[in-house]
Amino acid sequence: MANQTQAPGQPAPAPDSGPDEETIRLATQIFNAAREGETENFRHWLGQGLPPNMRNQKGDSLLMLASYHGHVETTRVLLEHGADPELRNDNGQNPLAGAAFKGNLAMVRLLLENGAAVDGSSPDGKTALMFAAMFDHAEIVACLLAKGADRHARESKGMTAHDLATAMGAKATPAQLARPADTGG
Repeated sequence: MANQTQAPGQPAPAPDSGPDEETIRLATQIFNAAREGETENFRHWLGQGLPPNMRNQKGDSLLMLASYHGHVETTRVLLEHGADPELRNDNGQNPLAGAAFKGNLAMVRLLLENGAAVDGSSPDGKTALMFAAMFDHAEIVACLLAKGADRHARESKGMTAHDLATAMGAKATPAQLARPADTGG
């Protein structure tokens, strides 16, 4: 089999040196805008064709960053433009779990209304209900239960949301989760 070589007189292909400085600057600006909740910039950029599921080097989507940092309107705009509420980062974390961890009830509701799976879990099996319970966010626990979250789900070490809340010393959520008839309503 003959080796394929470059034709005489043809320039060698340029090595792939990655993105140029301007591209890196623009990407940094976009991801910072998600963290800062620059809603109007996203209205413009998404209207101009910015991919709504753009991700950074850690796999965090624009939606993950906006929702984690509590920017409800920016998150809404991203969702309206097709951002995937189930898109996980490189650690397997999803926006709903981040909102539950942070204690942001409005964000939890927005994500659920836009397709986030109530029992979506990270690779270790932790769900949004578990995060809300561990950090004693009783209103979020109530919301998730009302939306059908499985209080009996177990993470990789076999612990339920109740078990995790108890282990973390949460005050309200262990009792809340111990009431089998409580749907959080």
